[in-house]
Amino acid sequence: MSFSSWRGVAGMIMPTMRPGCPEEVIRLVPDGLGVITLYLDIERGEVEEFNESLSYYERDVVRLAKAGCQVIHPAGAPPFMLLGFEGERRQLDEWSAKYNAQFFTAGSNHVSAFRALGAKKIVGASYSAIQNEIVVKYLREAHFDVLAMAPLETPFKAVGQISPHALYEHVKRLFVANPGADVVYIQGSGWRTLEIIETLERDLGVPVVHAVASKAWEIMKRLKVNAPREGYGALMRDLPDLRD
Repeated sequence: MSFSSWRGVAGMIMPTMRPGCPEEVIRLVPDGLGVITLYLDIERGEVEEFNESLSYYERDVVRLAKAGCQVIHPAGAPPFMLLGFEGERRQLDEWSAKYNAQFFTAGSNHVSAFRALGAKKIVGASYSAIQNEIVVKYLREAHFDVLAMAPLETPFKAVGQISPHALYEHVKRLFVANPGADVVYIQGSGWRTLEIIETLERDLGVPVVHAVASKAWEIMKRLKVNAPREGYGALMRDLPDLRD
C-alpha cells in the first residue's frame, strides 16, 4: 500500500468506458483513501452482453486483489442482479473467501443503503426498460416494496448526457403519483446527478439513494473511515451504519 493511501485502498471495476462515476466517487471520499479503477467495455447494455461480462469481472478482481485493495467493488448493476439476489450473495461470498477482500456490487450496495436508512417502500428511476425490469425483480427478491420504477429512456452510450433537471422532474412526478414511498432510488452511476440529491430530499421529504453517493458511503464504512460530507444527501451527511 502506498503512503498516500494510509486510510485504506478500494478498487472499482467499472462496466463501461466513460467518465463520470469514478471521479465523482474519488471527490466524495476523503484524503488518504486510495481508489484504483479498472474498466470493462460494455457497449450495448443488453442482457447477453451483461451475462458475458462476468468472467471479465473476475479477471479484474484478481488484479485488484493483487494490488492490495481491501475493498473491491465490481460496479454495474445488471450483470450481478441477473444472478438473482441470493445468487449474487453467493458469488460475493465466494470471491471474499478466495481473494481475502471485502466485496460489494451495485445491487448489494443499494440494498445496504436502503437498510441503513430504514427504507422499505421505493420509488425510483433507471436508464432503460431492460435495466428497469432487471432491477425491480432483484429488489423484490430482496423483500423491498417497489411502488414505482420507470426508466428515463436514452441510448445506452448517452446516459451521461441526461440533464439533472430532467431527472429531477421525472423522479418527482413518479413520487407524487405513487404516495407512500420512504426513499427515492436513482439507479445507475452513469447519471451526472449528484447536484440534485439535496434538492430532492428537501422537496420530497425522504432520503435519496443515488448510485454514486452510495458507493462512496459503503467504501468509507467498510474501511472504517468517518468523513461525512454535506450537500450530497443523508447517506453522506449522516454516514449511517452499514447493514449487510
